[in-house]
Amino acid sequence: MAFRLKLVPDNTNFNFFRWQWLTFGISAVAMAISVLLIAVMGLNFGIDFKGGTTIRTESATAFEVGDYRDALNDLGFSDLAITEVFDPSFGADRHVAMIRIGTTDETGSVSPEQLNQIEAALHQVDPQIVFASVESVGPKVSGELIQTAFYAVGAACLGIMAYIWLRFEWQFAIGCVVALIHDVLLTVGLFSLFQLKFDLTTIAALLTTLGFSCNDTVVVFDRLRENLMKYKTRPLIDLMNLTCNETLSRTIMTAVTTAIALTAMLIFGGDVIRDFVIAMLFGVVVGCYSTIYVAKNIVLWLGVKRDWSKKDPKLAASPFENAERP
Repeated sequence: MAFRLKLVPDNTNFNFFRWQWLTFGISAVAMAISVLLIAVMGLNFGIDFKGGTTIRTESATAFEVGDYRDALNDLGFSDLAITEVFDPSFGADRHVAMIRIGTTDETGSVSPEQLNQIEAALHQVDPQIVFASVESVGPKVSGELIQTAFYAVGAACLGIMAYIWLRFEWQFAIGCVVALIHDVLLTVGLFSLFQLKFDLTTIAALLTTLGFSCNDTVVVFDRLRENLMKYKTRPLIDLMNLTCNETLSRTIMTAVTTAIALTAMLIFGGDVIRDFVIAMLFGVVVGCYSTIYVAKNIVLWLGVKRDWSKKDPKLAASPFENAERP
């Protein structure tokens, strides 16, 4: 006897828009609070955005990252990240680590005296350690990275808006982009509130979140368009509720499976990717929320047309076009 796990019952009939003004108001307030947090508390920028030094070390013996960290903690660095580098091409006698140190001076790099102190401290832990390379990121470069990251997120939102506009209608494009801005602001506000490290990996998480949220929104919008052609006289709000219920199982399953993988990474991934996973995990939650309670609300208030079949011959041949619910 086959057994299927169901997170959502069949034929649900939830009224997602019963409290539409309240849910949209909560989203608007949350966005305003996020902007306020960013303006007042700022962001805890990592080395990528505030400058610092990256040291690549190599050793013939295996090492523990914790031992390296304990040796360098006594030197008083406020921003320190140590990761072990794994590569299939490395032999058994080659063990590589990346040490990233943030600084607060004007040069944005570790001074030669500090570099000597670091080398001496690590030699006490591993006498065979050597510094293969030392690279520094200055304030000018880090400032350019911040600007480029801002452009990347903005370009992603504009590109998504253009795609939705061409694929559907301008009302859908506006709803989708507002939802994406909502997701980004809330995620960045979370990083500001808890002063989590904000670096290039966080930008990668934000861009990934945009893709996840957009994908979920497009799936719901596509089903809504089918229902608009299928039930030509039904009120828009009823069709939106029907669409959300029809796609609810897909939305929940996608979000839960993604959250399970991210939770495993959060628990076992270590400090290096923790902030990245937090941004992704939070983004998945707000992305699912914004699809219904932000994007769909915008489309509901703007209204939509029901004449796609006149513009696209493929849609005219749809078997759902003339179907009516008894």
